[in-house]
Amino acid sequence: MVLLYEMVWRFLHALLYVQRALVAWFRVHIWRWKRAVVGLLLPLALGFHNPKKTGAIGKRTSRRVRWGADGRTLEKLPLHVGLLITEEEIHFTDVANLVVWCMAVGISYVSVYDNQGVFRRNNSRLMEEILKQQQELLGMDSSKYTVEFMKNGTDKQEHQVLSCQSVVKVLSPDDGRLSIVQAAQQLCRAIEQKEKTSKDINVTVLDSLLRESKNIPDPDLVLKFGPVESTLGFLPWHIRLTEIISMPSHVDVSYDDLFGALQRYATCEQRLGK
Repeated sequence: MVLLYEMVWRFLHALLYVQRALVAWFRVHIWRWKRAVVGLLLPLALGFHNPKKTGAIGKRTSRRVRWGADGRTLEKLPLHVGLLITEEEIHFTDVANLVVWCMAVGISYVSVYDNQGVFRRNNSRLMEEILKQQQELLGMDSSKYTVEFMKNGTDKQEHQVLSCQSVVKVLSPDDGRLSIVQAAQQLCRAIEQKEKTSKDINVTVLDSLLRESKNIPDPDLVLKFGPVESTLGFLPWHIRLTEIISMPSHVDVSYDDLFGALQRYATCEQRLGK
């Protein structure tokens, strides 16, 4: 009888797993199909638009003006946005687009994270893609939206420009839980070597050890892409007060998807423990 119960329990567990996998698959693909249909039908509905009258430069200028204006219409704009990719297959161009759009609406800091360390291992590729999409999306106006890439563990830049408006930082799990462990070990050594006492240890001391750069504020908003319901180790100390918004996928993500998330953030009420 016990064996029968165990077999039934395993069967139900397998059914639950399959159901969750199917729901996640349908969420992502229905979202993509809906966007494809809208992209196909919208130009037909707006038949008065003549693309021949608008050159590539005009389109880029129009988009830049719109993106900048969109940022100013929001009641509040996050200073620092984290892009958390939970999907196994990463599309660098789509991530680069998100970074450039964040820059265009006026966001000063953007961090990019995946729990497999793909972005960390391919840091140069991501930087090149961001600069490429910056030129592609902004054209001649790209010089007005300069970007600074920060190295991990230091406040120095890998690509530095004057009058930088946006800072991009690549993160991995090493910047999360491991940094907390290392900070705790450092405090223990300080006590062991009589440099500090246990009374000296408080939240402020630990917080100062966990700051790689005092010029980088905590994320105000994290956009989580993919079906995984977890932050996967994304800066656990720094997102205590962060608003987290889930999105189906970063693949083929559009500016409207990003701006919709920013609108949700702008209207949310953050009680901050009150």
